[in-house]
Amino acid sequence: MDTRGIEQMIGQMRATAEAAAGKPAAAESGDGVDFSQVLQGALQQVSQAQNDAKAMSEQFSAGDPNVNLQDVMVNLQKANLSFQQMVQVRNRLVTAYQDMMNMQV
Repeated sequence: MDTRGIEQMIGQMRATAEAAAGKPAAAESGDGVDFSQVLQGALQQVSQAQNDAKAMSEQFSAGDPNVNLQDVMVNLQKANLSFQQMVQVRNRLVTAYQDMMNMQV
């Protein structure tokens, strides 16, 4: 699983939080990555992992001889981990939003 997009998103969230706290921001990466595109890409990766795991488990349940239980379990765990990671990113986004909304101007 490619976590580069999620790491970039977390880096942007940290820079925003530091800027909101009045701390000097770290050097900008200058790559011009759009936060919403990174988030959408990460969500699509999680969705794809879940869909792949579901399809593989259905194939195994149907008795497909080309699908073994170990692969099904590994894919289900990958999908679960990617979903849990996205939940943590969502939690951090909500916390960052709440912190920004509670700031005094």
